[in-house]
Amino acid sequence: MSDIKPHLVVIGNGMAGCRAVEEILARDATRYRITIFGAEPRVNYNRIMLSPLLAGDKSFDDIVINDLAWYADNGIDLVAGDPVVAIDRQIQTVTARSGRVESYDKLLLATGSDPFIIPVPGHDLQGVVTFRDMDDVGTMLRAADQGGDAIVIGGGLLGLEAAHGLSLRGMKVTVLHIMPTLMERQLDEAAAWLLKEALEGRGQTILTGADTAEIYGQGKVEGVRLKDGRDIPASLVVMAVGIRPNVKLARAAGLAIGRGIHVDDHLVTSDANILAVGECVEHEGQVYGLVAPLWEMCRSLADGLVATPSGYRGSVTSTKLKVSGIDVFSAGDFSGGEGCEDIVMRDAARGVYKRVVVKDGLVVGAVLYGDTQDGNWYFDLLKNQQDVADIRDALIFGQAFASGGGADANPNAAVAALSAEAEICGCNGVSKGKIVSAIEGGACTLDAVRACTKASASCGSCTGLVEGLLAITLGDAFEGERTAPTVCKCTSFTHEDVRRLILEKQLKAIPQVMQELHWTTPDGCSSCRPALNYYLLCAWPGEFVDDNQSRFVNERMHANIQKDGTYSVVPRMWGGVTSPKELRAIADVAEKYAARMVKVTGGQRLDIFGIKKEDLPAVWADLNAAGMVSGHAYAKALRTVKTCVGSEWCRFGTQDSTGLGIRIEQMTWGSFMPHKFKIAVSGCPRNCAEATIKDIGVICVDSGYELSVGGNGGIKLRGTDFLCKVATEQEALDYSAAFIQLYREEARYLDRTAPWVERVGMDYIRQRIVEDAVGREALRARFLYSQSFMQDDPWAKRAAGEDWKLHQHLAEIRPAPVPAARKLEVV
Repeated sequence: MSDIKPHLVVIGNGMAGCRAVEEILARDATRYRITIFGAEPRVNYNRIMLSPLLAGDKSFDDIVINDLAWYADNGIDLVAGDPVVAIDRQIQTVTARSGRVESYDKLLLATGSDPFIIPVPGHDLQGVVTFRDMDDVGTMLRAADQGGDAIVIGGGLLGLEAAHGLSLRGMKVTVLHIMPTLMERQLDEAAAWLLKEALEGRGQTILTGADTAEIYGQGKVEGVRLKDGRDIPASLVVMAVGIRPNVKLARAAGLAIGRGIHVDDHLVTSDANILAVGECVEHEGQVYGLVAPLWEMCRSLADGLVATPSGYRGSVTSTKLKVSGIDVFSAGDFSGGEGCEDIVMRDAARGVYKRVVVKDGLVVGAVLYGDTQDGNWYFDLLKNQQDVADIRDALIFGQAFASGGGADANPNAAVAALSAEAEICGCNGVSKGKIVSAIEGGACTLDAVRACTKASASCGSCTGLVEGLLAITLGDAFEGERTAPTVCKCTSFTHEDVRRLILEKQLKAIPQVMQELHWTTPDGCSSCRPALNYYLLCAWPGEFVDDNQSRFVNERMHANIQKDGTYSVVPRMWGGVTSPKELRAIADVAEKYAARMVKVTGGQRLDIFGIKKEDLPAVWADLNAAGMVSGHAYAKALRTVKTCVGSEWCRFGTQDSTGLGIRIEQMTWGSFMPHKFKIAVSGCPRNCAEATIKDIGVICVDSGYELSVGGNGGIKLRGTDFLCKVATEQEALDYSAAFIQLYREEARYLDRTAPWVERVGMDYIRQRIVEDAVGREALRARFLYSQSFMQDDPWAKRAAGEDWKLHQHLAEIRPAPVPAARKLEVV
């Protein structure tokens, strides 16, 4: 018996081609010798994720599906950037553009599709681009860097995602769509109208019924002229009007062609040794442009080449998408018509619309906007032709109500009731059964499931469903595995989800966040309101107005309440340094207002205890008059910068630790953070300022400054981790600012730096702060920009009555209800 393996040549290094190879390898890793030709000079990546790449939410590394190691580990010869230009069926060879010739025993065509370019005058001008691959994204990013106006022709998914990404990059975007409503193949008129309203509310201009006459300009794009005579200026035009199967090679080779390459139930073409899969294929008169049918084709193809042929019978499709951060879902025939019954629910306050189309007791179509959590259930009912007559009255309210659970139903009941074949992850075509098998096989965390199955590894919209399967399969054991807690009981979203969606959805008010993210408690609670206030302030410095009622009592009073109901006041002493004038002012205040104690704090400051609430404004006024500002001893912010005397006085000192400490404090005071923050600068390795148990510690040495991070004292002592060594004071300031901003942007509210550092790891922090110079400078710049709005002394503002009246300030502190008018604000 021959030891020579048959040679499988794959034309197409995209999602369909590589997925087919993955399915083959999963069935028999030794059956074929495999060569893959790709037109792009890259490894296989997820084209679905080009939109978040354009928007800046992901990098290329984040969207890679198969890295170079995968090809090497599986013995695959990857020929990237050298597309096949000819197929010789007689001698069974393919020829690449470079002249390379490969013979094949089996040939797989996965040539995908080409973007359609409307043949209007000017379509070939510089500045006209499609949205199909990494090169297109690169062109758009370069255009966005120049600023200006952009036009997107096409109001389908790709067009709207391109518009969203360009908007986030700072361009003014107009979307032109020839049809009366957006995404007419996926959404009915009502849902499309809601989508249009939402996108316009985010600053985009949406023109429906807009027919392009020409793209004009001298050598490069200057604008678009519509057939009704309107001129719209732009420097970039994105064509996103549709795709066509790429059949050029197949046609030249003499294969049977219709709209796509004709294949049978085993994905075999009119040539028994040539197969085809993906968007280039036509099966039983159908051409599919969605990812789920591609995965089904790949499974059937692999069965036919390696295992028992299963046969592809076509696909029933559903579309679950996140359009510019807005969840939409559709399945089946939602056009309605004779014999059909429409069941509709509208919830304007939450921005939710649901429509289920029923005929003869069966679900035949569904459209969901704003709340898509029951999409898989509706699709299961449709695909399995399940009679819904008995649950008709509860059908529109979702699976929990239809199953009799009502509002208090088990939140995981919906995913528990899905069939094993139900698709959970649309991006990667992963079924419920495959995920459960992985969990039963030892994948007991979300990350482990992602590693085994890729479920939730792309857009993340199915993360909740995967977590539900973990909870169902593992029972109580899963609770100990969860590493991403929800913000509070008012929401199912994690801190990371909320922070991401605030930016993605351009949310700039607490009521907007609660409405958009479906908060279960209308006004939130004492846990989530302070967190949301911080996340919004961090995301939109200079735009978001700090909500004083969403702060803790000490932050509202700008003093620390004591157990007897009095307050303590801590004026700031820069680096622990004071003066006779400041000491005299503190002594005068303590005597004048009958303070019961004055104490030196651990941060080298003086704390004045026993101040009555009604005396606080006068105390602050007297301290302000002496030039002293708030020490923020009450705040989720910089508390102190502790220093030793350093080289100015100490015989062991190597650098001016006091001076550096003062400069760091002057840079960082007033900063709102996830938790209290402490810094120390020690003048030599003897570390008198205890820098190695601070959030940032600087130890001066003869040759510079050693920076370490993530320490704290308290109940659970944690020493710092070494970050890096720098040569100059300015570098110490810059690295500190970058670290603080990274912590501000990524830590969960009420996380000290210690648990955050342990969670993300020092390798990640060093990569962001030390290794990535450009990223470090961007973090530093964002911190300083934010500080330009934060470094106003709250005592001075309170004493002067600039931002609120005294009686309001001294009122009893309790959560204030959100006015009804604000509850109606939506983006």
